[in-house]
Amino acid sequence: MNQDDDLVGEVARGARAVVVCPVIRGRGGDGDARVEEAKGLALAIGLEVVEAIIISVREPKAGTLFGEGQIQNIATACTLGEAELVVVDGALTAIQQRNLEEKLKRKVIDRTGLILEIFGERARTAEGRLQVELAHLDYQAGRLVRSWTHLERQRGGFGFLGGPGETQIESDRRMIRDRMARLRRELEQVRRTRGLHRSRRGKAPWPVVALVGYTNAGKSTLFNRLTGADVMAEDLLFATLDPTMRAIRLPGVDKAILSDTVGFISDLPTQLVAAFRATLEEVTAADVIVHVRDIANPDSQAQKSQVLDVLAELGLVETEEGEEPKAPIVEVWNKWDLLEPDRMADLEEERARRKGDKIVTLSALTGENCDDLLEVLGHMLTAEAQSYVFVLPASDGQRIAWLRAHGDVISEDELVAGDEIEEGEQGPQRRLTVRLTPREFGRYSHL
Repeated sequence: MNQDDDLVGEVARGARAVVVCPVIRGRGGDGDARVEEAKGLALAIGLEVVEAIIISVREPKAGTLFGEGQIQNIATACTLGEAELVVVDGALTAIQQRNLEEKLKRKVIDRTGLILEIFGERARTAEGRLQVELAHLDYQAGRLVRSWTHLERQRGGFGFLGGPGETQIESDRRMIRDRMARLRRELEQVRRTRGLHRSRRGKAPWPVVALVGYTNAGKSTLFNRLTGADVMAEDLLFATLDPTMRAIRLPGVDKAILSDTVGFISDLPTQLVAAFRATLEEVTAADVIVHVRDIANPDSQAQKSQVLDVLAELGLVETEEGEEPKAPIVEVWNKWDLLEPDRMADLEEERARRKGDKIVTLSALTGENCDDLLEVLGHMLTAEAQSYVFVLPASDGQRIAWLRAHGDVISEDELVAGDEIEEGEQGPQRRLTVRLTPREFGRYSHL
C-alpha cells in the first residue's frame, strides 16, 4: 500500500490542529464536556490544538456530515490558526472523510483514527501491539479506496481472455485480510497463554483486585501509590494501555494481586473494544473491582455510566433488578483534594444516602485516605472466611503446607489413640482448624 496515504500512522507530533465537535440533534450529550475530551485526546498524541469548535448538526449530510456554511467556518478557523490537520470528534465514513479533505485542503482524522494513533503509540507489550495493529487494519480496510484512486489495476492478462486482472485495491484488501487472519491467530495464542496464567493464579491462594475506571481518572497513580510501582501515570488520556499486576499486602491478607487495566472512554471504537477484550478479561477474574472515579471532573457521573456499561457487557455488574454482580465493587472517589468545600459537603450527603455501597474518598496523588481503601479491601476479602476442620495424614505435606501458608491456622495437633481417626487411613494423622475464605476453600478442594 502507499504508506504516505494511510489514514492513521502519519499524524505528526506537534502538528497544529483544529478540533471540531459535532453535536447531532436528538442524540444528547454535553458539547462542552465532549470538546474538552476531544482536546485531551489530541493533546495525548502531541498535537497542538489551535481552535476547538462545537458545531450543531441538524441533519447529517451523507457526503460531508456538515453543511457548506459549516465547512467554510472550519476552513476559516484552519486558515487563521495555520492548522494542517482537522480532528472531528465523531465517526466519519470513508466518503465523508475524503470529501472533507478535498473541501478543506487539509488532512482530516476522526475520533476512531485519533484513538488508534494514541493506542499505537502507547502499546508496549507484544499483545498490546498485536491488538492495536489488528484494530488499525480493520479500520483501514474500508478506506483503501482513498489510497489508490490514481491506479486502475496492478496486473492483468494478455488480449481479451486474460480479464482485467487484480486491481491494486483488491490486492491491498487481500493482503490486509491475510495479515488480519495471522494477527487473530497470534492473539488467540495470547489469549490461551493468558488463560493458562489465570488458571495458575486460580490455583494459588492470592485474591485479585482489579482497578477500572474512565481514562485519566487516576488508576495508575493509585496503582503506584498502593504498590510502590513506577507505572506511567500522567495527566493524559490513555496513559496506560497494557495491564500491569503487582503484589500488595492488605489487612488480614498477606498477599493480594492488584491489576491496573486500560481506561474506558465514551464511544470507544468498536474495533478496539473487540481487540482489547483479552485485556479486559483480566477484570473478569477479579475477586474485588475497584472503580476509580475522577470525582473532581464535572462529567464524572456520565463517565461512571460509561464504565458500568462496559462492565455490564463483560457480565460483571447487574443488568436487571435483583441480579447480583459477580464481584463486589468498591467505588473510589479520587482527586478529593481538588474539590471545593461546598462540593465536598454535597458528595458527603450523597455517600450517606448510598449506605449499601462501599465508597472511599481519597487522593491518589497525595496519599490521603489510601489506608482507608486498604482497610476496606482487606475486610471485603476476609469477611466471609469460615473455620474448617481438616484431618489429614501426617505424610500429606503438600496440603498441610498449603493450609499453613494460605489460611489462618487456629489450631493444629497430632491425633493419638482414642482420638477420632479417619477411616481407612494408616499412620499418624494431623487435625488442623483453619479459617478460609470461600475462594480459598474452593482452591483447596482442587489440590
